[in-house]
Amino acid sequence: MSSFAIDVPETLLARARAGDGAAFEQIYRWFERPVFTLAVRIAGDRDEATEVLQETMLKVLTRIGDFRGHRDGSGTPFWGWLRQIAVNEALMRLRSRRRHEHADSDEEHLADDRAPPPPAAADAAALGRALAQLPEATRSVLWLYHAEGYTHEEIAALMQRSISFSKSQLARGGRRLRQLLEPEQAHA
Repeated sequence: MSSFAIDVPETLLARARAGDGAAFEQIYRWFERPVFTLAVRIAGDRDEATEVLQETMLKVLTRIGDFRGHRDGSGTPFWGWLRQIAVNEALMRLRSRRRHEHADSDEEHLADDRAPPPPAAADAAALGRALAQLPEATRSVLWLYHAEGYTHEEIAALMQRSISFSKSQLARGGRRLRQLLEPEQAHA
């Protein structure tokens, strides 16, 4: 389950739509950590993550009137709508940086690597250090796939790449993450 899966009462959303600052502040407090965490995992940098958080919340504030929700039993829950804005903001910053750097365009077809991570993966600090060592695109795919539950098709669309790119980054990233975490495991 996504860390974004917070049930926001319709009354709070109605107050925020009406311009109630306290209602929006409550929404901000509830979603600050999930947005920041997602942004750090995608951007790999706390300063960038802070920018993503601010831009995301600014967009939520200015567009909350556009959110119609799932009153009729269909549509996206508020948390899904907000998460999509956060993902788009983080990936937009990643694409912007990528334009200025040479990106690895190798889209080699690799099997989807679903082997479980080593036990050290349970250590959040070790995992954070290992994730920080991965290339931005790889880290983003790993986070979106494993932590946020996106499919390869959704990741490909979000990152404006192919499905095989998503699969290959997941496979490479999983292998590299295990390599980075295995030394941590040996010291435990």
